Formats: sequence, structure tokens, C-alpha cells
Amino acid sequence: MNTVKAFVEIGNDNTYSVYVDLADNTLNYGIHGTGNTVEEAIADFISSYEGMKNLYAKKGIKFVEAQFTYQYDMASFLQYYTKFFSLAGLSRLTKVNKGQLSHYVTGRKRPRGRTVERISKSVHSFGKTLCQVNFV
Repeated sequence: MNTVKAFVEIGNDNTYSVYVDLADNTLNYGIHGTGNTVEEAIADFISSYEGMKNLYAKKGIKFVEAQFTYQYDMASFLQYYTKFFSLAGLSRLTKVNKGQLSHYVTGRKRPRGRTVERISKSVHSFGKTLCQVNFV
């Protein structure tokens, strides 16, 4: 089974979209999903995948199976995950100013590549640390 990137982005209307890169020739179809939340958009995306799979089966067309890894733009990531941690906590974790993070959430500003990399490394490192936690 192929692993394909699915991009999660928030639009100007504050709705989320999930889509595959059509320039990636791994799949022989394109799919997308939309919703008012990340969860809704991903559910719609998966529904589109299943619908396409059924359509291809009905027409006798070979369907390329896939699993997806979700890639977030910074605004979508921050809006979705700040339900689970605060901007103040993320600021302490990443060493990126809380006010700057707030600008990224609202889309007023976009982070530079170096800042995206810093946030990504910090979040991944934190995730690895959490995976090592055990409770007694």
C-alpha cells in the first residue's frame, strides 16, 4: 500500500480542506474533503477515498490503495492543536513568541521556513518524549 501526503489547510472562510497533491503520480485519482473542523474535513476526505474506491470497483478500474500522512499548514496546525495545549505552552516549547504564534493562528502572518522547522522539531521532540512516559 502506498503512503501519500494529504494536505490540511484552513481557508479564508475558516473552513478546512484536505487534499492530495495531484502532481504526485502515486494515485490514479484525486480526492479532497472539506469541513468546519479538521475532524470533519478528514472524515469527508476519507469518505471521498471510499467513494472513489467503490466507483472504481463498479467500473472495473484498478484502484491504487493508499494510506495518508497529514501535512498541516501552520495556521491549521495551531488552530487544531491549541485545543490540547496553549499558545503559552507552545511558546515555551518552541521558543517562538506567543504573540507571534497568535499571528500565525489568525493567518495575519506566515512563519518563515526557519520558524516552521523550529516549531516542527520542537513538537516532534516533545511527542517522542511523551511516548517514553510510563505510569505506575
